[in-house]
Amino acid sequence: MFQKILITNRGDVALRVLRACKELDIPSVVVHSTADADSMPVRLANESVCIGPPSSAGSYLNIPAILSAVAITGADAVHPGVGFLSENAEFAEIVAAHGLTFIGPEPKHIRAMGDKVEAKITAANAGLPLVPGSPGAVHTIEEARRVGMEVGYPLLVKAASGGGGRGMKVAETADGLDQAFSAARAEAKAAFGDDTVYLERYLGQPRHIEVQVIADRQGNVVHLGERECSVQRRHQKLFEEAPSPALNAEQRARIGGIAAEATRKMGYLGVGTMEFLYEDGEFFFIEMNTRLQVEHPITEEITGVDLVREQIRIAAGLPLSFTQEDVTFTGHAIECRINAEHPETFMPTPGKVTAFHAAGGPGVRVESCLYSGYSVPPHYDSLIAKLIIHGDDRAHCLARLRRALEEFIVEPIPTTLALHKRLVDASAIKDGSYNIRWLEEVFLNDR
Repeated sequence: MFQKILITNRGDVALRVLRACKELDIPSVVVHSTADADSMPVRLANESVCIGPPSSAGSYLNIPAILSAVAITGADAVHPGVGFLSENAEFAEIVAAHGLTFIGPEPKHIRAMGDKVEAKITAANAGLPLVPGSPGAVHTIEEARRVGMEVGYPLLVKAASGGGGRGMKVAETADGLDQAFSAARAEAKAAFGDDTVYLERYLGQPRHIEVQVIADRQGNVVHLGERECSVQRRHQKLFEEAPSPALNAEQRARIGGIAAEATRKMGYLGVGTMEFLYEDGEFFFIEMNTRLQVEHPITEEITGVDLVREQIRIAAGLPLSFTQEDVTFTGHAIECRINAEHPETFMPTPGKVTAFHAAGGPGVRVESCLYSGYSVPPHYDSLIAKLIIHGDDRAHCLARLRRALEEFIVEPIPTTLALHKRLVDASAIKDGSYNIRWLEEVFLNDR
């Protein structure tokens, strides 16, 4: 096992990894920017090292500064958390080149899945079902037109790099393809420095279903069921649940088995998430996240598996502590992402928190770095807390969530708590009939 783990992240993610280290009795080091000097992970870690100014580029993305922190503290492993350098293949390679262990997948899988075109090719070779579209990158409008004739319309033009909805344009008909193609390329070039695009069929009302997989060095691969992540705004998830209200046991077993077998064929290592669009009984692979997911706690709640603990054990060369036959799904879990944003305009609302009370009681888990007197910095993602609820079944879980939201206090800065209080009473949430377009096209327009 490791002697000391350096955590290259911040906020609730750093705190989550730190907690796992403590339970494994492994000393931890938290790196931080000057803006995070008073954060809860810094206060609770065995050691902390300031690695730069508030900007992410100068601190959490500053690889030389992170390596200096390793040298200063004598850490022998690095946990990248979520975001920042967690899916940076070059960083993983540099960590390994310095004789350290990167607690995550191998660089080749990070690199392959980081490029959406390469990811599609890898997925196809692994037997995953794909959205009909181009076999790879499309470089000219003539190629795009040929794909349109073969696949049909509407057609989605997507950037090969990046995410968050940038570099994505829909061509409803062949007449709109030229404009969508050029606009997507221009936006991708501006946002990611890469104008490579590919094409795929545009699905009208799909649901976003993802499958949690985990694999060790001994060849053991297990899936931990699915999560429903269809409640999204601008391709950012707000509300997630496990299991999905849209799937039955047979569908769950089928897509889980497909994801696990693909993971095995790839020779993947560690935790990962296969993401699919689901419509009319069909699953279509869209991407694989080669890291821990923000929403991993709901999988932990229904399976009893500590994913971060398993991550660390696998990186240390140990086998999975369970088999597929050991995995059982108990009850229902929901996660609400609480952001420091205005609940109607969604403008960021950084500032000092003078009153903080985390919801509690049976089946309630809160992951947050907030405390009374803490100032939410303006430099990073607006996520300030995750409210995770576990209940006997979905109805029980929703009732418990409604109760917990009423208990949760963050003052005086506006947060999305008010939005979640509205969400939990929405009919589409109650009956589980929502899809990825529902929040923006229906709910937010129904004032």
